[in-house]
Amino acid sequence: MEDRVFARELQDKMVPIMVLGMGHVGIPTAVGLAELGWKVAGVDQDLAKIAILREGRLPFYEPELQELLSKHLASGRFIPTEDVEGAIRSATVLFVCVGTPQRNNGEADLSQVEAVARMIARNLNGYKLIVEKSTVPAITAQWIKRTIQRYAKGGNTNSPENPGHVSGSEISSRFDVASNPEFLQEGRAVHDFFHPERVVCGVDSEQAWEILAEIYRPLQCPILRTDLNTAELIKHTANAFLATKISFINMVADLCETVGADVMRVVEGIGLDPRIGPDFLRPGIGFGGYCLPKDLRAFIYLAEVQGLDFSLLKEVERVNQRRSEVFLKKVHQALWVLNGKTVGVLGLAFKPNTDDIREAPSIKIIQGLLAEGAVLQLYDPSAMRNMQAIFPEEGGRVKYCSLAYDAARGAHALLFLTEWDEFRQLDLAQVRNLMEVPILVDGRNLFAPAQARAAGFEYISIGR
Repeated sequence: MEDRVFARELQDKMVPIMVLGMGHVGIPTAVGLAELGWKVAGVDQDLAKIAILREGRLPFYEPELQELLSKHLASGRFIPTEDVEGAIRSATVLFVCVGTPQRNNGEADLSQVEAVARMIARNLNGYKLIVEKSTVPAITAQWIKRTIQRYAKGGNTNSPENPGHVSGSEISSRFDVASNPEFLQEGRAVHDFFHPERVVCGVDSEQAWEILAEIYRPLQCPILRTDLNTAELIKHTANAFLATKISFINMVADLCETVGADVMRVVEGIGLDPRIGPDFLRPGIGFGGYCLPKDLRAFIYLAEVQGLDFSLLKEVERVNQRRSEVFLKKVHQALWVLNGKTVGVLGLAFKPNTDDIREAPSIKIIQGLLAEGAVLQLYDPSAMRNMQAIFPEEGGRVKYCSLAYDAARGAHALLFLTEWDEFRQLDLAQVRNLMEVPILVDGRNLFAPAQARAAGFEYISIGR
């Protein structure tokens, strides 16, 4: 009878949902679920972050997310709160979107995940489905289960007949853990939430499967059911493969320059092969951000712990690390001496449509330019405030500009480090007139060489 009542509440979207962790994954997930009709508590112990959300603002830039936040604060279907324990007790489905930062050896730091599991254990007051959405190594779900069993009040960890249960009656104490990895790309997280290629649900109970299938049913995409360990591995495998594609084409770009070929035509030629496809074959200064570098190293670490040789992925990382050096060499070849010369830098975020600079290639490049004595004029549509925390304006060596054209004014070279659409639309003739020396060093292949040269530039790009 109680199961039927629960199923009816699920279909009527009366089952309360909690999303723990209001970051680049948690906020799009929470307001996305609200858009699908669920009532969602967005939870974070960071009081400043919750205050910002309550004011109807975002702690970071993400296209289309502001509109959804405003809509569902007004609708009441999204409620930001710092009361983690209260939200756990009130909710039935708990999405865990906390950080899994990297240790020095590449291992994922799961202390936030463990802390959440212990907090859930202390607040079990009915059936809970704990859904790990954070990117975690395989067998993390098993550790979450074990932790809840250990720390639940009166929990019995020595009861093989009763796995996944703690004290109290069967209904009030039962819980499931599921793995539901996220595939949200920064800069298009809202689009990715509502138009996923697939949803992966790692479960080990029918009830967990039915709940997740019902939650994601409106998205009308393939929902892949797996076991817990497989679901966890899918995310790391996907990111490692994407990183491999990027490093591979960057390696080919270097060869193209050596033999006099055009890497963009190579990309076109191999990208038309459906076995390969064109996505993530963008030669440039390498990948950055929070996910790909971290997940690649965590995957390598996991393999090493298991005694496996993942040297292929080590080389993927090595190729990526060298991209900043390769680009700086191009700048040196163009300018000869950097000391005292003004260099305009367009693009600071690790990718367009975000303000995220975590592991952005621009950081290493700026460090290299400053070490050589260059004077920098920086511009990015969204990421300048974040970059100022690393490179403040001081001593006339670093200046942040209000417009892309201002970064070009009086410059001996203009560098493109992020492929914002705004940069593609620049009037190159105007840029040429503003510069002291007309040199473009394009780390993202934004322009056709003939186009740039026709505008009067010495044009240097990647793999062409």
